[in-house]
Amino acid sequence: MRIPQPILRGRLIQRYKRFFADVELADGSTLTAHCPNTGSLLGCLAPGSPVLLRDSQDESRKLRHTLQAIRVDGHWVNVDTSLPNRVVREAVVAGKVPELAGYDEVRAEVAFGRGSRADLLLTRGDERCWVEIKSTTLARDGVALFPDAVTERGQKHLRELARAVRKGERAVQFFLVSRADVERFAPAADIDPEYARTLRRAVRAGVEVLAYAARVEPKRFELARRLPVDLA
Repeated sequence: MRIPQPILRGRLIQRYKRFFADVELADGSTLTAHCPNTGSLLGCLAPGSPVLLRDSQDESRKLRHTLQAIRVDGHWVNVDTSLPNRVVREAVVAGKVPELAGYDEVRAEVAFGRGSRADLLLTRGDERCWVEIKSTTLARDGVALFPDAVTERGQKHLRELARAVRKGERAVQFFLVSRADVERFAPAADIDPEYARTLRRAVRAGVEVLAYAARVEPKRFELARRLPVDLA
């Protein structure tokens, strides 16, 4: 996807209260930006890191700017969780995800399971494929990892995908790795061992797992390549 709004560059001072980030701009001034990410952003918050801010140009917003990406080890990492679902949907519609090609309709935010909403529902005649998308920013030694904090919500989504498979439907857990400097994906079992166990159980039940690295640039965010998945 293309980023239409103007982009500002700066350096991270601190992220705090989850949704706020203080940034120093090139002219030495500082501003507070909205951080649209509820995760821990483990490994992405070193003070002084280069950052990209998206300017909404909306003076009525309390925080006009949005923290979009942080540079980690020489690579941009998208931290705006409002973007990954749009990136994946755009790629699926354009036929750029071979594993999810051939469907007639792609819908977003469809009621699913027990009080949840599926990120995508793909349909072809009577066939249905439910897709849950998780954005991951954590990486160690070239391995993309999810989650970066304990996620009971993520475990619930996996169980709902498994129930869909038991009903004869297709279900896919899609990990969008919001950075390009990785070679494979694995669950972060040291951070949330129960999520890792739940993911393995879901796979045994028939849930498919896809992981794609992304190309992150100041004005572009798109899928780059599929990653091998290591569930061992």
